[in-house]
Amino acid sequence: MKQVIIVFIFLALTIFSWFAASIYQIPYPQQIYSTLLWLTIIHFFFKIILERAVIKTISDSKTRYEISKIVSILYVIVLILALIRIWIADPQVLLVSYGLVAAGITVALQDFFKNFMGGLIILVSGTYRVGDRIEVNSKFGDIIDIGILNTTLFELQEWVNADQPTGRITTVPNGFILNSHINNYTKDNPFIWDEIRLPITYDSDWKDANKRIMNIVREETRDLTIAAQEQRSELNKKYYLSDGMKGPAIYLTMTDNWIELNIRYLTYAGERRNLHDKLSRLILEDIQKDSRIKIASATMDITVTSAN
Repeated sequence: MKQVIIVFIFLALTIFSWFAASIYQIPYPQQIYSTLLWLTIIHFFFKIILERAVIKTISDSKTRYEISKIVSILYVIVLILALIRIWIADPQVLLVSYGLVAAGITVALQDFFKNFMGGLIILVSGTYRVGDRIEVNSKFGDIIDIGILNTTLFELQEWVNADQPTGRITTVPNGFILNSHINNYTKDNPFIWDEIRLPITYDSDWKDANKRIMNIVREETRDLTIAAQEQRSELNKKYYLSDGMKGPAIYLTMTDNWIELNIRYLTYAGERRNLHDKLSRLILEDIQKDSRIKIASATMDITVTSAN
């Protein structure tokens, strides 16, 4: 209602200026009349048609807010351009004025245009899709929405261990795609490698430990390994992939304090922590049954001798 009243006031002033110019000798009658007329038209178009009739129909509050800001900026820009055109008659001065305004628009809306172009690139190239798990600019999460200006993530990690959700919704401007690296955990290939590090003492039977752990991991990841190998065959049709490890493996590392077994296996990106937990429990239960295998720790035995 407020904007409608303002339009009627501008319209009344426009009509009054037209009558005043025809009766009284006032300076710049045409410029004043044209200014009020264009102010009425621009205000009616932006504040009533766009904001009231169009923007308010957008259900998403964030998108509505962003578009409202853009419309407000465009309102000022169009008004300034109209005033320059009305009050400046010299073509050279007019050209310079338009150049300054264009430079101001470029600076004011550079983030908008950058994010807009980023959104188009994402939608056209398919860099990622809704449902993908990505990491960008130190933000990690599952994509729940891709807008024309922003990408919305259901945040993972941060203060929560492993790939567990924090509960926060994170919005990332689409412009990042122009100058940032993107790690996509699920595009074309939903499988990733995970590791469990297990330290055992030097007096443990590490050969038996290696064998027992490998049997557990192979048994629990058999179906995953087969599915991953089939997926790899499909990937070879699209990308060049060098021959690599195709199944679970255990790598041994000797340290100053213990023997470290690095247990490597395939898992779905969205199930990494669940499988990590399951394998850890099974391995721990199996090792505790054999007294020849001891898990090492950083604790130290201190021997105190008394002086005679």
